[in-house]
Amino acid sequence: MTGNDDLAETLKRIADALERIAPPAPQHPDFSAADAFVWQASPPRLTPVAKVNRVDVSLLKGIDQVRDILMENTHRFADGLPANNALLWGARGMGKSSMVKASHAEVNKAADGHLKLIEIHREDIEGLPELMATLREHPAHRFIVFCDDLSFDNNDTSYKSLKAALEGGLEGRPANMIFYATSNRRHLLPRDMMENERSTAINPSEAVQEKVSLSDRFGLWLGFHNCSQDEFFAMIEGYLGHFKLKVKQDEWRKQAIEWSTTRGSRSGRVAWQFVQDLAGRMGKRLD
Repeated sequence: MTGNDDLAETLKRIADALERIAPPAPQHPDFSAADAFVWQASPPRLTPVAKVNRVDVSLLKGIDQVRDILMENTHRFADGLPANNALLWGARGMGKSSMVKASHAEVNKAADGHLKLIEIHREDIEGLPELMATLREHPAHRFIVFCDDLSFDNNDTSYKSLKAALEGGLEGRPANMIFYATSNRRHLLPRDMMENERSTAINPSEAVQEKVSLSDRFGLWLGFHNCSQDEFFAMIEGYLGHFKLKVKQDEWRKQAIEWSTTRGSRSGRVAWQFVQDLAGRMGKRLD
């Protein structure tokens, strides 16, 4: 083998190695494949969801006001009108994520299937700008990008990526995209993190404002609070009627009180868990 042959062989091996480590070609998603997708940042792709795990909006009890506000905001967005990013925050198990999925399903019926729901996981938030660039190329559709249980811990700086993506940067948020998030925290950051910033910063006020400003990117703050016993009963009654489970009211209420007492809380999630247990004991399927 000549020197030129050696050089050619070496260059070929380098080219092969570079091809193996090169990022995959950009994905061209088929949005007709489903109404909902999951964004995965590495490698970047949108995976269609054949069947979304959700409940009908009529089964979400005790949260009528926030339901109406979110539904109206979603309808406006689907119609191409101005709408706000929404942060659904508050008590666990009160239907925050269920509300997002149910509102999408309800509004999408009127939108002829052009309103898509895309879930982005908390750990993939830094890939949000790439997802936004993909969605911007598909103006025929409108997209709700949804992050469930969004929060940030100490020393986590990825919240800056989210803040810039939502309202900052030169391009800003695509006109055909809106961002909905759920969280147990109103400001998405732990209180001790904000207090530490206040105590150690040269200008405590500015340091705290930097943290709080992330929540300001959400035009809608929708609070979910612990439900009363009457609201808890209404949730269970809605499920019993929907699934045609015939149980005497005095009987299931007594059991429901005991069920919630053993779990130390009343919420939509606890109500649903009780109904599942009750249906199982009755030998009934929840289809």
